[in-house]
Amino acid sequence: MNNKNMLSKVKMALAVGALTLSSSAWSETVLRVGTWLPPTNPQNETVWPTWAKWVEEATEGRVRVEVEEGLGHPKTLFQLVEDGVINASFSYHGYVPGRFELPQAVEQPGLGVSAEAASVALWRTYEKYFEQADEFAGLKVIGMFTHGPGYIHSKEPITSWDQIKGKKIRIGGGVQSALGERMGITPVAAPAPKVYEMLQQGVIDGVFMPMGEQKALRLSEVAPNVTMIPGGMYLGSFSIFIDPYFLEELDPKDRDAILSVSGEKLSQMAGKAWDGIDAAGYKVAQENGVNLIELKESDPMSQEFFSMIKGMKQEWVESVADRGVDAQEAIDYLWKNARDYENAK
Repeated sequence: MNNKNMLSKVKMALAVGALTLSSSAWSETVLRVGTWLPPTNPQNETVWPTWAKWVEEATEGRVRVEVEEGLGHPKTLFQLVEDGVINASFSYHGYVPGRFELPQAVEQPGLGVSAEAASVALWRTYEKYFEQADEFAGLKVIGMFTHGPGYIHSKEPITSWDQIKGKKIRIGGGVQSALGERMGITPVAAPAPKVYEMLQQGVIDGVFMPMGEQKALRLSEVAPNVTMIPGGMYLGSFSIFIDPYFLEELDPKDRDAILSVSGEKLSQMAGKAWDGIDAAGYKVAQENGVNLIELKESDPMSQEFFSMIKGMKQEWVESVADRGVDAQEAIDYLWKNARDYENAK
């Protein structure tokens, strides 16, 4: 073969290669995920990267996940996905009072399980009972999860309920509002990323949050006391959702692939990741000399708490009577699933 023919063949091969690469890049779909918590939070550190890998593997690289940070107040993320500004996100139900009432069944105090167990049970209950109520109209829910048990992180030690009365405590909404009312605190609403600054500046005296935030939000620097009720005071519930129109525009095999790595699989992974940050947060708190007030069930403060929360489950059942769901059956199903899962771990 002479040099001219060889050069021609090389040029043709390069052109075909470039066309193939161009076609591949052009056909790749980017799934844009919006997030709002800091990079050290398990949702950004573990959950999104793991799910992104699952999606890319399941779709054989045809769908690639990109995460965009700092998109404003978490309550706006539901709307951003509904409007197609981003394709998927997650948020805390308590940030939108009155809309997402059913998932807060898992938040009620007294459940006493890990985030992993609660998350699996919440997803199963959503599928069996809550989805039909259409609280998430305009969104496709692809996962539900909880953070770990919530405690009192404070600037000054809290060893009796008298010491918290009137204190300015940041709450995240949901069941925390009801607890705060029973405790007699002065509630201050604010998104989680603002908490460090608010404690540092003395705007608040404390916060209800899980142990993981001692690390993720560096609370050990500004809240050197943690009062730990056995089993925690509550859980916080979140949903992971995607734009249904984005899904509809995908090739059916890619749509099915994304859903196959979501649902209970995604919920379980998210809950487990949030349990992981709790363990890390506890260790950080110990290393930084945080005063960990670990109460026993027999301690007076614990006993008063157990009395304080009586009737809260029934109040939730009554509060969602207009949702067209057998709420009592649903919360019983959820709590049984959560405890069975926890016992089997």
